Amino acid sequence: MIKRTIQTTLTKTARGYPVVTLTGPRQSGKTTLVRAAFPSYDYASLEDPDVRSFALEDPRGFLSQFGGPVILDEVQRTPELFSYIQTIVDQDDIPGRFILSGSQNFLLLRSISQSLAGRSAILHLLPFSLAELVGRRPLQVLSIGREVPRQGGPLRSDLMETLFQGFYPRIHDKHLDPQKWLGSYYRTYVERDVREIVNVGDIESFSRFVRLCAGRTGQLLNLTSLANDAGITHTTARRWISILEASFLVTLLRPYHRNFNKRLIKSPKLYFVDTGLLCYLLRIRTPEDLRLHALRGAIFESFVLSELLKSSLNRGDEPDLSFWRDSTGHEIDIVIEEAGEAVALEVKSGATVASDFFSGLRYWRGLVGDPLAPAALVYGGDRSFRREGITVYRWSDL
Repeated sequence: MIKRTIQTTLTKTARGYPVVTLTGPRQSGKTTLVRAAFPSYDYASLEDPDVRSFALEDPRGFLSQFGGPVILDEVQRTPELFSYIQTIVDQDDIPGRFILSGSQNFLLLRSISQSLAGRSAILHLLPFSLAELVGRRPLQVLSIGREVPRQGGPLRSDLMETLFQGFYPRIHDKHLDPQKWLGSYYRTYVERDVREIVNVGDIESFSRFVRLCAGRTGQLLNLTSLANDAGITHTTARRWISILEASFLVTLLRPYHRNFNKRLIKSPKLYFVDTGLLCYLLRIRTPEDLRLHALRGAIFESFVLSELLKSSLNRGDEPDLSFWRDSTGHEIDIVIEEAGEAVALEVKSGATVASDFFSGLRYWRGLVGDPLAPAALVYGGDRSFRREGITVYRWSDL
């Protein structure tokens, strides 16, 4: 088993809260993680029809059978349990009494907000990070733009192969063909999970909508254009984007709020969380196809953003990430706000660093009035260094 970085955060959090809730996309490794982190706990999966029937018909009896702490897996299948759990923890506030896990963020968090607000800590588990896959410590977000990481050995894998495979654990644990597995994963998501989250009447239109979103990854979200192309209403497009976001398939990068006396873009940018699934949706069939694909740069941006999200979420922190763009086209791909300071980060998929890679960062430094403002560049090459006071990271440092 590959140890998950979030495990330390999970066990530490359980020492302070009576309920800890772990959410994330289906097949991100939640069950494996909670059972490894709490091996002495009782375990019940509400996915099992018999167990679920017992929990629904006799919730008090179901919960009373556990003499000590318990893991309740896929708990969004029985939202009625939340009120009973609330009663138990209100009477006996024992830290780590319940570990809840579930795949559908939308339903699970709605139930928590109604019954367990203030009683449950909420953590999010995304698929493997690159650091977890290669067995090293993750790059600390706080150090970005300030420290050149220690140069590691030769790269273990090719960038295009890494992006093409994606990061879902089962692909790597079982050495599966990523396209076949991701195809089954996506069909299960559309045919089962989406129907359970919200009533989507036209699955074919929803699938077309998802693929149109894939073609717009790394771009400003224009719901009107997206709705027109998908043949749906603007309201439906907004609702379906919310479903994708709640399912951890996509993430929206919000614009940076500081204006520098410039007219700013106010729309968010759309990214997919997993590059393997993104390649599947774009019908990219091999790593070589990806190398030549028109969206290679946007896919690489998705990878970098996803790694930063994982780094923050694995620490139990809310990611403070945004992008900056003005009406004249000047842009910073990602702005990282840490400790009251903004770090500008540019992302380039090219393997060779060119001078124009730094033009956006130079412009940013001029805007903030600090020629030494922390700035960084992530690129598709194999060496990390500093240039013009800017920290340059090879992709494998993330």
